[in-house]
Amino acid sequence: MANSPENNEPKKVLAPQGPFSALRNNFLTGVVISAPILITIALIYWLVTGPLARLDDFMQSAFPQSWLPPEWEGFYIPGLGVLVAIVLLVIVGVIAKNVIGRFFIDLGEKLLDAVPVVRSLYGFFKNVFEMALQQSEQSFQEVALIEYPREGIWTLCFVVTRTKGEARHALSSVADDMTNVFVPTTPNPTSGFLLFVQRSKLRVLEMSVEDGAKMIFSAGLVAPEYTPLAERVTAISGGTKQPRTPVKRGQA
Repeated sequence: MANSPENNEPKKVLAPQGPFSALRNNFLTGVVISAPILITIALIYWLVTGPLARLDDFMQSAFPQSWLPPEWEGFYIPGLGVLVAIVLLVIVGVIAKNVIGRFFIDLGEKLLDAVPVVRSLYGFFKNVFEMALQQSEQSFQEVALIEYPREGIWTLCFVVTRTKGEARHALSSVADDMTNVFVPTTPNPTSGFLLFVQRSKLRVLEMSVEDGAKMIFSAGLVAPEYTPLAERVTAISGGTKQPRTPVKRGQA
């Protein structure tokens, strides 16, 4: 029997992972875990000692001393700038909800869109903050796996909600369990694809939305620990009971 060309092809043997490869993987994992923490600490320190401190000093100097009693002259109010910044942000949020405020915000966005570099930066940060706000409002319900973009390739996605409106009516002949899912891109999850799929086509995972976002940010380097349900039940029950071996008659 002649060997087919497929059988004549040499099989690829994966080389065992050496100490340097393991060291590199551990280093990259440490960077992915430590970098967000260090960046967050540095950003908070910069805000407190930089813009917020200057705003605090400005508010202290701009505060009319005539409003204070003579014995309070030169009195320092820590955090006054932060308090004023919070009040101003609340006022901006209130103004943005009415028609006049929305008009001026749209006008400002059009002016920013006219500048090429500023337009890209503004669009990026706007998408980041909008996605963070949506996640805080729990717009994503579950994390799931979906066969996309073709059969045999699985992609991590976020389950948003059941398909509604005209899209649901148009897809009613396909299935009754159509679901909106968001397929983010790696490593920037602020962009992605909105897909309408059958709920039965999804493999819903137990990980949280936060863990799913971390997995996407790290390109799969950071994955939450998972213990199968059977092992968890066994651990709770105190271990698997070993079956008793029957003793034959005549054996001592």
